Amino acid sequence: MEGGGGTLSEVHQTARKLLLKTRDGLERLERLEYSNSSSSSSDLSFAVSKDITQIQSLCVEMNRLSRSISVRSQRDLWKRKLEQIAEEAESLRESLEKYNSRNHIRMMEAKERAELLGRANGDSSHVMRIYDEEAQAMQSVRSSAREIENANALGETILSSIHGQRDRLKSAQRKALDVLNTVGISNRVLRLIERRNRVDQWVKYMGMILTIIFMVAFVLWRR
Repeated sequence: MEGGGGTLSEVHQTARKLLLKTRDGLERLERLEYSNSSSSSSDLSFAVSKDITQIQSLCVEMNRLSRSISVRSQRDLWKRKLEQIAEEAESLRESLEKYNSRNHIRMMEAKERAELLGRANGDSSHVMRIYDEEAQAMQSVRSSAREIENANALGETILSSIHGQRDRLKSAQRKALDVLNTVGISNRVLRLIERRNRVDQWVKYMGMILTIIFMVAFVLWRR
């Protein structure tokens, strides 16, 4: 139960630690939601998104490693553990998306208020610049999260393709062995037939010789 990233137990332990870290990050994001720390919340949102994607990648690795377990009961146990982690990661991703959506709406509302105040007071360029930078940062976070998710999906597709190719190669190998076994049996049968033919020929020749000897002896005896 080993792979490129460690044993199945090690990968599972790493995924559990990342789940705890991600939950803590989401709780910190919710505490920062109505604060003025826009840059720190943007950085934290990106870090949480990256951790969720890493957890999903670990789920793919765990799925690959669990397939090599020969005992069905153990394989089913790891399958349940994998499903639990995957469900928790999906729940965290949905929570992060809801936070990003709320934060985006809040920034748009704040921007509209700043525009109204600017028209009333004649000077809101500084406030507008702050909210524009925050909106751009959140947009960058969402774009990066989408790119990471696409990369993760591509990795899952590649792994599935590799497993399919391995299964096809195993099937072709089994067929080749069957053909070789069949050829080997056919060769043995042919050798047995040839040996039987040679024995039959010897019996035929011996019968002919014995018949001639008997006829000659009979003629001589009559004389």
